Amino acid sequence: MLSYQHIYHAANPADVHKHALLAAMLRYLTAKDKPLSYLETHAGRGLYHLDTDEAQKTGEAAAGAAYMAKIAAALPYRAALDQIRAAHGETAYPGSPLLASTLLRKGDRLHVAEKHPQEFAALAEVMAHKAKCYHEDGFAMAHKVAPPDPRRGLLLIDPSYEVKSEYETIPTQILKLHRKWNVGVIALWYPLLSSGAHAAMLGKLESANLPGAFRHEVRFPPVREGHRMTGSGLFVVNAPYGLEVAATEVAKAFAA
Repeated sequence: MLSYQHIYHAANPADVHKHALLAAMLRYLTAKDKPLSYLETHAGRGLYHLDTDEAQKTGEAAAGAAYMAKIAAALPYRAALDQIRAAHGETAYPGSPLLASTLLRKGDRLHVAEKHPQEFAALAEVMAHKAKCYHEDGFAMAHKVAPPDPRRGLLLIDPSYEVKSEYETIPTQILKLHRKWNVGVIALWYPLLSSGAHAAMLGKLESANLPGAFRHEVRFPPVREGHRMTGSGLFVVNAPYGLEVAATEVAKAFAA
């Protein structure tokens, strides 16, 4: 399915949660003077402008701004966001690829995939000279690249979940990728849904007894009437040291 465009949802509360934890993980990984690889399966267009009609249509960016303002200034997400807005304007909001490239170093390597043709074209422009961009299925890219060179690194899996079978197939994908790349940090974002559609997927992942498994969730009110997402979650394999501390700080921004 190629209908999903993240511009309608950019900077929503789930983005704030996901990106704050992603930035924290990358800060821990770059603390060591060793190169690393960053992979992303569902990259989107890389950069969004929140003053567009599309971004304002759903009200999700406005809802996310309230949580963004509460994120601790000491967390790297805030500094990276300020840096990106200084370069691209005050209404700019980075997708995960641009956020990652801002936090990574010259010797680190980025591999990002996007299947939607218009989204990929925008991604390739934004990430030119920053990443290798793949116009293909993200899991196909991840299996092709893993284990990457350098072997240290992080894979972000951030599907739209418009294809409902993803809840069933993702645990198998993660297990296969972990077997190929056992030292890689694998981070899966998922929505908390009123239907509970995510529950079985999380059950499979937790029963797999993956090393360094860490799960973090925050809850927030639906951003509009009828919206089924009531929170955001991240499941991480080989979670970096210190992630739990950062997650505690991020959770404070979502506390009532």
